Amino acid sequence: MNQQRIPAVFIRGGTSKGVFFHERDLPKDQDARDRLFLDVIGAPDPYRRQLNGMGGGISSLNKVMIVDRSTRDDADVEYTFGQVAADRAEVDYSANCGNLSSAIGPFAIDEGLIKVEDGESLIRLYNTNTDKIVHARIPVRDGAAEITGDYELQGVAGTGAKLQLDYLNPGGAGTGKLLPSAHVLEDMEVDDHGTYTVSLVDAATPMVYVAAEALDMTATERPEAIDADKALKTRLEAIRRAGAIRMGLANRAEDVGFASPRIAVVAAPIEFTALNDEIIAPDTQDLTVRVISGGDAHRASPLTSAMCLAAACKIEGTLPHSLATKNASDVRIGNPSGVLSVGAEVIREDGEWTTLLTRSYRTQRRLMEGMVLVPA
Repeated sequence: MNQQRIPAVFIRGGTSKGVFFHERDLPKDQDARDRLFLDVIGAPDPYRRQLNGMGGGISSLNKVMIVDRSTRDDADVEYTFGQVAADRAEVDYSANCGNLSSAIGPFAIDEGLIKVEDGESLIRLYNTNTDKIVHARIPVRDGAAEITGDYELQGVAGTGAKLQLDYLNPGGAGTGKLLPSAHVLEDMEVDDHGTYTVSLVDAATPMVYVAAEALDMTATERPEAIDADKALKTRLEAIRRAGAIRMGLANRAEDVGFASPRIAVVAAPIEFTALNDEIIAPDTQDLTVRVISGGDAHRASPLTSAMCLAAACKIEGTLPHSLATKNASDVRIGNPSGVLSVGAEVIREDGEWTTLLTRSYRTQRRLMEGMVLVPA
């Protein structure tokens, strides 16, 4: 059978990797697009290895981005993120990917979608998944996005050029409300699993927060240990789906998407060993967390999850706020790959909480360009 060739670029953005496409090169029909993305990633795969595609078997490596010039007055580029399931034929568009968002500006520059001067360029991005604006500050040299630098990103070997992402007014990215259930803390009944105290927060992405001790966890567990504990994964998934219903993302547990919301297990700062065998001391963190999405325990905190957590830590009364070390600067998040610092500006006016912005820093690198091949 002949194969179809489609222009594409394979990029590492933050702690994720994905296949980037121009809008113009894709079929207009959504079902045709989904079938194409499944073929590109190599899903579904009951072995969860994606050997027959570009994916990597876990959610952080099974991603696609669709990029185009924007006609909006407040954006230069617009993009849509697709999370491809590993073990079933499904592409989820309900959330944004913060890590791959760091590569949208560089992709637009390198592909000639926009023209910039050398130095630091401000690229205004519009994310269609969440209807939110992101300001990306990209270092440029010789007309191309810079990749070399001395910034070390936890979870990524080596160093790279540091770029900054500011998510403007990120509250309600998935649900329309920063506090979707109108509560900072609540007891939530979970079918067949009892009652859990949770915080439901939506800043950059919807999140369900539950205390580690409520699950007989410490939040220091290695991702592979969490993935191997089927009973724990079943309980976490039930809590996540119950949270989604309380957030208004679905009416029934079976209707909840696999990519959003995510669930995070949180604890006060505690010593743990990172994936690179470094000992992470409590005084280097403000909160220790383990994040699960798409059925996988993340090796590093997803960026939008980290930004939501930073905002939650600034909202008095939430579970993360009660557990975190209090400081006026960035929130230092202990995760399996080390410590990630994320900023959030949160205010309270007339009893209502508002997130003005969340800020983070990433690196990115174009890994391959040319044509991706799928069965015709």
